[in-house]
Amino acid sequence: MSMIVPETEPSTTSETACAPHRSRRSGVAPAAAIIPGILLTSAIAGAAFALRQIPGVSLFSPMILAIVIGIAFHNFIGTPARAKAGVTFSLRRILRFAIILLGLQLTAEQVAEVGIAGVSVIMVVLTGTFVFTTWLGRMLGIERKLVELIAAGTSICGASAVIATNTVTNAPDEDVAYAVACVTVFGSIAMFCYPLLEGLLHLPPHAYGLWAGSSIHEIAQVVAAAYQDGKQAGDFATIAKLSRVMMLAPVVISLGLMNRIPPHEGGRHPSRPVPMPWFVLGFIALVGVNSVVAIPTEPKAAIVAATSFLLSVALAAMGLETDIRKLRAKGLRPLFLGLGAFLFIAGFSLMLVKLTT
Repeated sequence: MSMIVPETEPSTTSETACAPHRSRRSGVAPAAAIIPGILLTSAIAGAAFALRQIPGVSLFSPMILAIVIGIAFHNFIGTPARAKAGVTFSLRRILRFAIILLGLQLTAEQVAEVGIAGVSVIMVVLTGTFVFTTWLGRMLGIERKLVELIAAGTSICGASAVIATNTVTNAPDEDVAYAVACVTVFGSIAMFCYPLLEGLLHLPPHAYGLWAGSSIHEIAQVVAAAYQDGKQAGDFATIAKLSRVMMLAPVVISLGLMNRIPPHEGGRHPSRPVPMPWFVLGFIALVGVNSVVAIPTEPKAAIVAATSFLLSVALAAMGLETDIRKLRAKGLRPLFLGLGAFLFIAGFSLMLVKLTT
């Protein structure tokens, strides 16, 4: 689920799929406040679809084109301040809604294909990545809280895991922004590189989907990378990734127990409520509907097209909040940690996928 807030607003970092709702104190009605940003992200998504009409460009999905346009727009032109609320809405609400709609493209029979082996791969990769990242961060001498944020973002679900983890880690805003920058940039690199490596590695759709779903950082990045190899790979990767996302709650709860702060220290409470990725339940519900109800071909095709557009809108928003300069904020050591974690999860998951499929 990924994003990087502008430098002027570090405290609003990455309110994506797993993040809690943020109240607005301005006098502007919520609907009016989000319209400019939604129009901007929708325009970028529309441009991405239009660009695919150019020969050669059609090789890339509209989701990948949308994030490229968004990144270019933000870093060369700048995301307008009045569009911020709508961009956040696109990353949080629209992304969750699009993921829920993806449930109508899957059935319970396909979900069962993950199997015990697939779930085992996901759990081992998640645990191994978190432990490795924590160890590497200690070796590099990086602050524990920043290490935990990067470890959670890499091993579970990107920027949204960073935000969820910070509810119990209580790291400074600068650490949150840096962690989000790391997982967004390296997740985006994976999104572009995985489709190129799939042919070289000779991975069948099932194996490629499991690899992408068990190792790429954000849900939207997984979808963008996996569907490049076709619907079967994309569907399986989505299931695998959502299985990973569902592990967010137990991980955050465990960290909360380990990082519990006594109430007498600074008058702070031991922990905060742990956010739950409730949108996963909506996804599962629509998978159930699609398993028992035969949806007519034409309406289903329209839903598939709308889902692709909404995911492109979310990727455009991700691009609009990706500021590469954030990586310089705390030096190079955390950047090396993010790179090391990225290489570990990619290599370790690929090894396990090769061994089990």
